[in-house]
Amino acid sequence: MLPLCPASEITEQQSKGFEIDGRGIFAVRKNDQLYVYENRCPHRGVPLEWMPDTFLDPEKQFIQCATHGALFTIDAGLCIAGPCNGTSLEPVNFKVIDGQLCIAPN
Repeated sequence: MLPLCPASEITEQQSKGFEIDGRGIFAVRKNDQLYVYENRCPHRGVPLEWMPDTFLDPEKQFIQCATHGALFTIDAGLCIAGPCNGTSLEPVNFKVIDGQLCIAPN
């Protein structure tokens, strides 16, 4: 498993992006649960963030694609509005090990 950061660095309703060997991923915490996804919009394959570590809409209720404005549920990555409606973000398997957010290598 590859450690990304201390899990505590991702606070409630916050997101954080990572680049590992050319692979973009991001993590979000909501309702004290962590969710990790590939940083790629299913519509065009572009990165999602507005600015570094900014993956959420202004109300921090949904993940939002900066390119098309598509909205995705945080807990399932399902697109509920936008050009990729009905598709989903690709989840990333992760574990918190000794307080560190870790993912399996590609």
